[in-house]
Amino acid sequence: MIEYTTQEVIAYLMEDKEIMMEQAMEQFYTSDTFEKLCDVRTGYYLEGSAYIYELLKKELQNKK
Repeated sequence: MIEYTTQEVIAYLMEDKEIMMEQAMEQFYTSDTFEKLCDVRTGYYLEGSAYIYELLKKELQNKK
């Protein structure tokens, strides 16, 4: 489940930001959002990839 969500979120990042897969992977794998996705206590793994991507976008905007 987490693997599918991760693939989708990385694809969204690549498309929206027009970046290479390696850059998208680095941005996602080093994010708080990914950390929370992997923590079963948060329940994020039950959410859809679009929802997780929205959380990631907000996180990345706040880091600017």
